[in-house]
Amino acid sequence: MASPLADRIRPQTLDEIVGQRHLLAPGKALRRIIESGTIPNLVFYGPPGVGKTTLASIIARQTKKKLVKLNGTTASTADIREVVAGLDGLDAIHGVLLYLDEIQYFNKKQQQTLLEFLEDGSITLIASTTENPYFYVYNAILSRSTVFEFRSVEPEEVLRAVQRAFSVLEEEGETPLVIEDGVPEQIASACGGDVRKAMNAVELSVLSAEVTAEGTRRVLLENARELTQKSAVRYDKEGDEHYDLISAFQKSMRGSDPDAAVYYLARLLAAGDLPSVCRRLMVCACEDVGLAYPQIIPIVKAAVDAALQIGLPEARLPLADAVILVAISPKSNSAHDAIARASADVEAGKLGRIPRQLQNKHYDGEDNPNKGQFYRYPHDYPNHWVEQQYLPDIVAGTRYYEWGDNKTEQGFCGYWKKMKG
Repeated sequence: MASPLADRIRPQTLDEIVGQRHLLAPGKALRRIIESGTIPNLVFYGPPGVGKTTLASIIARQTKKKLVKLNGTTASTADIREVVAGLDGLDAIHGVLLYLDEIQYFNKKQQQTLLEFLEDGSITLIASTTENPYFYVYNAILSRSTVFEFRSVEPEEVLRAVQRAFSVLEEEGETPLVIEDGVPEQIASACGGDVRKAMNAVELSVLSAEVTAEGTRRVLLENARELTQKSAVRYDKEGDEHYDLISAFQKSMRGSDPDAAVYYLARLLAAGDLPSVCRRLMVCACEDVGLAYPQIIPIVKAAVDAALQIGLPEARLPLADAVILVAISPKSNSAHDAIARASADVEAGKLGRIPRQLQNKHYDGEDNPNKGQFYRYPHDYPNHWVEQQYLPDIVAGTRYYEWGDNKTEQGFCGYWKKMKG
């Protein structure tokens, strides 16, 4: 049985790897480390299909170390001890390089087992993870390793691999390929920076191609679109990519960029993440537009309610309205800052007695020589306002709210300055 195309054309040298120029271009730190021949313990962090496994294989080959691959989802402590037990073999004369994929699935005890072998140099560890290693990898391992971040591969880099893949398949097959214009570019741009996905799409597009009367296989652009249309939008809702996407969505609205905001909305909806969109949209309306345009809050709430009621795909219409409105609206975080300052005082224990005139008093005991609540009803005074103390003594005079510099808040500011004299 033939191995997958991605394995058959896996790069054999550093220069054949597509992408990761920030790590592997001549003169870059990781490349210099590899070329030195002395490999420290490494942690490769980044999305799937960007060359982490491939690079580990190349490092093992260049350093003549025995490569052992384990996966954190299935490996056990016994597997690690078995690797160490094989250190005396002839094939491990130059040492063992343990490539531990998905290390985030190893629990703390399993990761601690690695330490004794890292300490004495029995094995060289290259661990890979798709999640932030500073959250998921045991600190003692991180302190003995160097972390390198891998990035999604740019489409122009993926295109090189796609064109090579079509050439290899044509050489392997008995039928010439006729590739419609735009097919390689479609696969390269729709794989979401995952070279492995691109290789799978190439292989499937050839396998599903029709054999023409002339004896060729015609690879059609329409077929390539059908095979790749969903590959770039799937993501783990518990992973870093999810939180990065949500963060970019909210920051684009806050930054008043409607184009970026609606783009990230489209990516989230393509992944079916309607709840996260609705939550962040409501938060942004309240936190970032706020008192600069307070009417936006019920407007966005209505759009969110409509979206949840009608569901996808139509939900994208009221959500697009709301997202663009939030992005182009004037901004003020004065309410956010006010509640943050007040909360800080409350958490610091500034919980003074509520002023007597604000208490819910209906009678006084006989022991109180100064009977009465002394509350002044603002509507009984000119301009519906009268000066009296509302804050407890411990925080009396504290300013939590500062007027925003937008038209709405400045209008209220001017009104109250006039009313309060």
